[in-house]
Order: sequence, then C-alpha cells, then structure tokens
Amino acid sequence: MIFAAVHNPFVSKSFTQLLLCWLALLAFGLIMVSSAAIALNGNYANKHLVFLVVALLAFFVTFIVPLRVWNSLYLAGWLGALAFAVVVLLPGVGHTVNGATRWLQVGGFTLQASEVAKFGLMIYLAGYLHRYGEQLSVEPAKIFVPLSMIAVVGALLVVEPDLGSAVVIVAASVALLFIAGAQLRYFLLLLVVAGGLLALLIWMEPYRMQRLLAFIDPWAMPFDGGYQLVQALIAFGRGEIFGLGLGEGIQKLFYLPEAHNDFIFAVIAEELGVVGALTVLAVYSLFIVQIFAVARAQLSRGELFAGYCCYFVGLIFAFQLLINLGVNTGALPTKGLTLPFISYGGNSLIISSAMIGMVLRCAYPREVRRG
Repeated sequence: MIFAAVHNPFVSKSFTQLLLCWLALLAFGLIMVSSAAIALNGNYANKHLVFLVVALLAFFVTFIVPLRVWNSLYLAGWLGALAFAVVVLLPGVGHTVNGATRWLQVGGFTLQASEVAKFGLMIYLAGYLHRYGEQLSVEPAKIFVPLSMIAVVGALLVVEPDLGSAVVIVAASVALLFIAGAQLRYFLLLLVVAGGLLALLIWMEPYRMQRLLAFIDPWAMPFDGGYQLVQALIAFGRGEIFGLGLGEGIQKLFYLPEAHNDFIFAVIAEELGVVGALTVLAVYSLFIVQIFAVARAQLSRGELFAGYCCYFVGLIFAFQLLINLGVNTGALPTKGLTLPFISYGGNSLIISSAMIGMVLRCAYPREVRRG
C-alpha cells in the first residue's frame, strides 16, 4: 500500500519526500546511537534496533487504520492521555528514574506518559476541531473546552516532573488552536499566562533555577550546574567544519552526560562537524516543511481531521527540534528532550513513528486510502 501509485502529483511528491526523510532520519539515528553509546554498558545499539522494529510496527498500525476510525475515537485520545498521566503518579505504580516518575512499567518495557499524551492529544484536538473548529471565531468560549482538557494533562506532566514535554505539548496545542481560528487576543493572553506559569514553575524548583543560572553563565560552574552544557560546547568546538570523523568523538567517552540521548546533536557536531550538523538540520527542516505542506493540502480539501492531525505533528516535531538544538548549543537552559528519530529512546521513537504513520496516511489520496 505504501508504495502504490498515487493519482495526485502534489500528494505523491509530499508522500515520497516525507517517507525518504523519515527513513533517512531513522537510519542516521541508528548509526549515531551506536556511535554515541559505544562506551556505555547495556548494548544500546541492539536495544535501539529492537525499538526500531517496534516503531515500524507502530507506524504500520496507524498507517493502515482508516482516518474515520481515529476521528471517532477523539475523546478516547484525551482519556488515554489523562489515564497514563494519572497512573504513573500513583504510589507503587509509576517507575521512577533520577527523581522523576514518568513511566509505567509493563513487563520489560516502560511507557512514558508524555509520549502517550502526544498521540492521544493529537487525536483529541483534531477530532474536536473537526467538529467545532469553525465556531472558534464566532464563539470564543469554544476554545476553553480543549484548553482546560490540555491544561489538566499538562499539569499532571509537570507534577511528574516533565516540564520540557509539557511545554512542547501545550505550545503545539495552543498553536494548533490559533491555526484553527482562535482569535488573536486570546492567543496573546494565553502566551502571557503561559509565560507567567513557566516562570513560576522555574522559580519554585531549586534545580530549575540552578539550570537557569548555569545557562546564563555555564563557565562559572563548569563542574556543577553548567557541566553538561560546557561539555556540549566543547564537542561543538572540537568538531569544527568537517568533524573528527564518525566514531572518533571524545566527549561521548564519559565526559558528556546523555550523549546518546538528549545531547546527541553535540556528538553529531563533534564527529561530523558543521557540515554534518547542517545537513541533518536540512533533512529535518525539509521533513517538517513537508508535514505542514500535507496539512495545508488536507485543510484546503476540507479534510479537517487529517489537516489538524498533520499540523499538530509538525508543530510537535518543530518545537522539539528547536528546544533540543537550543539546549545543545546553549541558546536555551538545559532540559531533557530527545531529538525525535535520532536520539536513543524507545518511547519517543515508537510514538513519533506512529505519528508519522498518521501523516503519511493523510498524504495518501482519498481514492487510495478510502477513509
């Protein structure tokens, strides 16, 4: 079905470019995880390969299920996101790592609440806007229904704590509501309120304040709060234009924490240089642009559910890319967020692939996908 002929030239081009970019990012991610985790015990390359197989299965599931089925389950999407966010916080149920309770352990696998929330809220928001989106401009109160439901899930994620994921999800959700027709004054009000809440959350937690201070001047505390950023910046400096060569990086050898995960872009810059880093950014940018192109095309055809799903996915990836790059380069305070498809992490890889399955399903012509 994926490689079947399509009738619309625009959709065919978008579908092909999206598929090729996604496969390229998956392959590159496997290579970089193998390189970045080479000094770590645990055979991360093989684990990532297993996650990759599961991710492909998740992709095929979302790709083959008709869009009308997902649309009919829009409330279940929110309930699923809420249920996971609540369950992981129950005493003795949630799995805790480094002081954060973000996972639900099922057998030998863990499910991260924030990743489940991304997929669930994608379905919920697209379904809600498909039904009520046209009323947002004439009945402003309609915006408070999805906002309140998003806020509940976001608040639970903050409690875990997982502030980074909560920021990405809330930002993508609010941006989607604006795209759907929410009035500008409400959008600006939401930005002010969200900014104030974010500042308050940072002020309330000493470790977040320490990260902020380390961000302002990491070299003032190179062996404390600024250690991770300093080591990442050293990796960028060592890479120069063409890099040290694939597998030749030094910072991943126990100098740079989370080199295979949150800071894998610093490893890319060290080993492949500015040229390699910019090439990755170019592929990722094309990938996101094509997702937005599919979203616009779907809305122009009146396929509201498909269009809003694609916009949400594109916004999630765009915000996560910007934050991850900002953290790696010192433009933003240190925050644990993966680079989708490239960083090590089963939950991110699987859910991100499932979301791309939805986008490619939407990119298929209606005559072929039939729903």
